[in-house]
Amino acid sequence: MDTEAQHTERDPSSDTEDGSRSARVSEDSAATPGRRRTALVAGACVAFLLLLSHFVMQPFLIPSRSMEPTLQVGDRILVNKLAYRFGSEPDRGDVVVFDGTGSFVREQPRDNPVTGLLHDGAAALGLAEPDETDFVKRVVGIGGDRVVCCDEDGRLTVNGVSVEEWYLMPGDQPSSVPFDIVVPQDKLWVMGDHRSQSSDSRDHLGSPGGGMVPVDKVVGRADWIAWPFGRWSTVRETPAFDAVPAAGHGAGPHG
Repeated sequence: MDTEAQHTERDPSSDTEDGSRSARVSEDSAATPGRRRTALVAGACVAFLLLLSHFVMQPFLIPSRSMEPTLQVGDRILVNKLAYRFGSEPDRGDVVVFDGTGSFVREQPRDNPVTGLLHDGAAALGLAEPDETDFVKRVVGIGGDRVVCCDEDGRLTVNGVSVEEWYLMPGDQPSSVPFDIVVPQDKLWVMGDHRSQSSDSRDHLGSPGGGMVPVDKVVGRADWIAWPFGRWSTVRETPAFDAVPAAGHGAGPHG
């Protein structure tokens, strides 16, 4: 009985299709580790930036005109969180960022914790406006200081010494609201540089905290303007308070 080898014919195009499919699978397999590495590197970078922002240096977006001309709307400043970590405390003239909860605003629970978490992350990277409880102002009085507005020449006095506030917005008065206060220990009296546009300690004199900001609510000191590039600079220190004596060595409260 004759036997004849049976040959199976194969469509040549199937070889091409199989080859293409194999090539795609190989390419995808090769690309997957690359994509994973990219995702891991990106995730590590974001984690590093968040840790840096939380512990060392936080970007902060300026949302209002209250600190003009020193800081302008849209500026992104870098807040030095180590400035007051090793025994130092805010001093007169420092521009600080602080949590106003309990002093400037009442604490409000967030409706959506997920949205709040995303917002906090974006704000920590300077990509979103800060929480409504965060403020940036200039320290005018520290614990024990007597701050008065105004003297006969219309200037603030601190511990009996008149202060030349060259950093104020041109045309602004030091304050249109008279006041005479003594700052409690471990508290701060803060004001904006654009006094006519700033809601600051003056506006909270009748609040439970009397307009004073607890030192432990200070997030850090505004040291640099990082964006836009045309405004890249340090936040300049002011000599305005150099002649002010320590608390207790100036004029006391009115009798």
